[in-house]
Amino acid sequence: MSSQSQKKSWVEEILPPHVIEKVESLAKRRKWTEKQKMKVLEELARRYSKAMFEPGEAIGIITAQSISEPATQMTMRTYHFAGSAGIQVTLGLPRMIEIFDAKKEPDTPMMTIYLKDKYNTKSHAKKLAEWIKEKDFSNYVKSIKLDLVNYEVKIYYNENVTDEVAHKMEDVLKKNFKEFGIKRYKNYILLTIPKDYDYKKVYKLKSKILSLHVTGIKGIKNVVVRKIGEDWVINTLGSNLGEVLKLKEVDIKRTRTNNIYEVWKVLGIEAARNVIIQEAMQTLQQQGLNVDIRHIVLVADTMTFSGRVRAVGRYGVAGAKQSVLARAAFEETIKHLTNAAIKGEVDEFKGMFENVMVGQVVPAGTGMVELIARFGDEE
Repeated sequence: MSSQSQKKSWVEEILPPHVIEKVESLAKRRKWTEKQKMKVLEELARRYSKAMFEPGEAIGIITAQSISEPATQMTMRTYHFAGSAGIQVTLGLPRMIEIFDAKKEPDTPMMTIYLKDKYNTKSHAKKLAEWIKEKDFSNYVKSIKLDLVNYEVKIYYNENVTDEVAHKMEDVLKKNFKEFGIKRYKNYILLTIPKDYDYKKVYKLKSKILSLHVTGIKGIKNVVVRKIGEDWVINTLGSNLGEVLKLKEVDIKRTRTNNIYEVWKVLGIEAARNVIIQEAMQTLQQQGLNVDIRHIVLVADTMTFSGRVRAVGRYGVAGAKQSVLARAAFEETIKHLTNAAIKGEVDEFKGMFENVMVGQVVPAGTGMVELIARFGDEE
């Protein structure tokens, strides 16, 4: 058999038929020679064979090692986001911990908002960024005067406050303080407080009023407009995916947030799985670490296959293991062993950890197979 035939036979043995068909089709379109086509197929076969694993291989252990070893080289730092000294982004190991612990609210929740072609201009981006930024009473109020004798609070707002905003402020107060008398004048709003309010309650009232949300999208604390390639993009500190996606200017296909739980709530579990993969890979790549995406995909699948986002920890994936010894080996040893004894749980030794703990052969690799030997003339 010739060298070329041997190579072709090896390639056909390794690669799936549909992959070879795609290469054949591409070779025809690009008018490759037989030698060029074989070079591509050989490289594909080499990478494909490198990516394969044997039946019974402990891919969970390999995944854990492949992620945790590079993670030891990650930094424990944050850096300022480009374009604004007011936005700090969590990076490195703290961000990886946030992702795999499925933290409900990241330390720095952020959104990247893309605009539709029609609105993809600097002026539109700036206008929208200013509109979506959350503003509470402290942004519009000049001063608050407390009258403890007449049980009144006067809220003086800034000169540049429009009638529309002043009306919105009045509505917000009426919604939050239904038992108060509320009346709006030219440059202030008057609140009449019930007589049972003592001075402590009145002083607390001041800080509560200043924190009430008036305009913008709740949760969007800061905004930065940047140009990325041909797109004008709005980066935000704070996140509210559900409300942002309702805006007519926003490109819903590309707009994203780093808040996993918010994505799960708005777009579903598959979208949350994709965010886990993207955020973990992005965090590793920012540190110059190269981890095969399939390891991250396996962890993301494990965190989300139940239909909800679960942390890789004692209250999530590890805590849900059927094996008593595997749970006890992770954390809270005494608690798990005590509960198992009270409930009469049985450990069937089907996993890796529990078998290692008692010195048995693990059900992986050759340990998965049971051999029956026959001797002599036995049938």
